Amino acid sequence: MEHPPHRPHADFHSPLRLRVENLAVARGGRRVLDGVSFALSGGEALVVTGRNGVGKSTMLRAIAGLLPRAGGTVALEGGAAEAELAQQTHYLAHADGMKAALTVAENLDFWAGYLSREPDPRSRSVADALAVVGLSHALDAPFGALSAGQKRRAALARLLVAFRPLWLLDEPMTALDRGSREKFAKAMRDHCALGGLIVAATHEPLGLEEAAELPLGALK
Repeated sequence: MEHPPHRPHADFHSPLRLRVENLAVARGGRRVLDGVSFALSGGEALVVTGRNGVGKSTMLRAIAGLLPRAGGTVALEGGAAEAELAQQTHYLAHADGMKAALTVAENLDFWAGYLSREPDPRSRSVADALAVVGLSHALDAPFGALSAGQKRRAALARLLVAFRPLWLLDEPMTALDRGSREKFAKAMRDHCALGGLIVAATHEPLGLEEAAELPLGALK
């Protein structure tokens, strides 16, 4: 049975807009990114493409504040005025961010509490989030006992248990089979329907037909 769509809540903050202007990142005295600019409004997604080593992951990490910028600005306008960009952002890379000895539910309960500044009606329960990614049967399973694909789905569920408007996703479909990819594509579309924003680096289609594309290699 298809999981019912998550309905938007009427109490939204002001509309969001992500602005990245002339972003530059240097490593070892060499600029690995330079002059990257784009803007996204709430409900929009951007797919970042390009060959390996062109700087896709570096760009996401710089936007998330995990790498220092050599130049340019990153700003998330609108939303909760008192919240910093990092508090409104989910960054998902290759690491799962889960404890192997804890159950899937225990891991997600931890992240729900850790990532939520305050209760948000757009956040999903742990059971609901696992249903979205097709992992309801693994609720009480130790995370370390899951397959690679199941671990990835549990990590993706972390995006859902604590609502944050900006998703920065680095190869989110890694290790997922076709059915799981379709489920997560729907979750991304639902997030945009809630007014969220997505910036995803990928080598493969994500199922976001309306997304804009930023080919990083063309910037060099």
